[in-house]
Amino acid sequence: MYEEMVKKDRINWGKLFLIGFGFFGVSVLWSLYNTYVPMILDGKFGLDSVKIGLIMVMDNVAAFLIQPSIGVWSDSVRTKIGRRLPFIIIGAPLSAVAFGLIPLAQSLPVFMACTVSTLLAMAFWRTPVVALMPDVTPSKFRSQANGVINFMGGLGLVLGTSVGASLHKINSVYPFWFGSALVILAAVLVFIFVREPQQYEEKEDEHKSNTWQGLKEIFTKKQRDAILIFLAIFFWFIAYNAIETFLSLYGKNFLLLSEDMAGKLITSVGFAFLLFAIPSGLIGGKFGRRKTIMTGIVIMILTMAAMFFIPKDILLVEYFKLPILGEFRNLSFILLAAGIGWSLININSLPMVVDLTTKEHVGTYTGMYYFFSTLSAIIGPVLNGLIVKQSGGNYGQIMVVGPIFMAFALLCMILVKRGEANPDADKRRDDYVEEYEGIDAIL
Repeated sequence: MYEEMVKKDRINWGKLFLIGFGFFGVSVLWSLYNTYVPMILDGKFGLDSVKIGLIMVMDNVAAFLIQPSIGVWSDSVRTKIGRRLPFIIIGAPLSAVAFGLIPLAQSLPVFMACTVSTLLAMAFWRTPVVALMPDVTPSKFRSQANGVINFMGGLGLVLGTSVGASLHKINSVYPFWFGSALVILAAVLVFIFVREPQQYEEKEDEHKSNTWQGLKEIFTKKQRDAILIFLAIFFWFIAYNAIETFLSLYGKNFLLLSEDMAGKLITSVGFAFLLFAIPSGLIGGKFGRRKTIMTGIVIMILTMAAMFFIPKDILLVEYFKLPILGEFRNLSFILLAAGIGWSLININSLPMVVDLTTKEHVGTYTGMYYFFSTLSAIIGPVLNGLIVKQSGGNYGQIMVVGPIFMAFALLCMILVKRGEANPDADKRRDDYVEEYEGIDAIL
């Protein structure tokens, strides 16, 4: 199998898509969570924007505190079905059940109990399902694989929010039950079709590195490019996560759309991200990751600024209806462009981070990527919620904060010099043999 794969210089895309179903399930649940939980907190329980923002960052706090330990734990697990699958087949059903109970809660304490249970269960299996891709994919193909995995994530977002909006018209509970069903289906597909490698090479210092040691090393050794790109990641995720969290409330309270229409706004972003996930990886490979990311940042700045400065009546001019996107307006064009910009950024950022370092420190730098992205996801919604409250409940203000932080990210990326693809990274045959053992195990 190794000789055939190297000779044809290709990867089995079908198997990658099957692996991507795990990330598909994660994206379905989070897209519905970010869309409808703020509406429940606002409409049913009457919370202000700051309290909503605090509650909406709990998933990121859980990820920040729990997921690194779960990742290390899954590295050391040895079972007949592999290291990652046990976490998936336990965590996915638990998160699906807890998520399905959220809209049934009639009091805030019960609602919070269901929400916290969902977040804890998601934290239990989110890192292991993401780790499946590098487990079974050699480093040469990880950029392409990242595009496929994010394509499946975009598909989950589009399917979850578009179908969820239609179901919301019938009953506000149905989007949650729909998401729960898809999460269980995704977990079942991964369990049936994905086979993890059964042999794992143990290294003496494999688990000694951690997030805090990585931070200390980067800043004490003054690794300029690493510091700059991690700051850029922090800034652009503050902008994106804050907007993603409040986009449905922006549509409902600022544009005065109905809840189901407001809930569908993020679908346009996800749809464009879905279409451009794989092309964005190819564009980054051809024109350079840094230039591609900078182009995406500029697009994001322009689209968010347009949503703030263009009058509401112009944004809401409707042209026609589409099966997935619904009512197609001028705003839809802007959101589609934002999805393209975000795909150019997101698809190429993790490969760029990995290629800032040596093979021995890839895990540390990957941990740094999630450290800064999760930290920004905690700060962003709270910051935006505070700004909305200080502005008297004007949700249009979120489109001012986003461009500012994206501009900070652009400045950092202008100064970055390294991080492009390294053609010498996979020259040794022995490395290929070792890494393709994982691919052979699932083909």
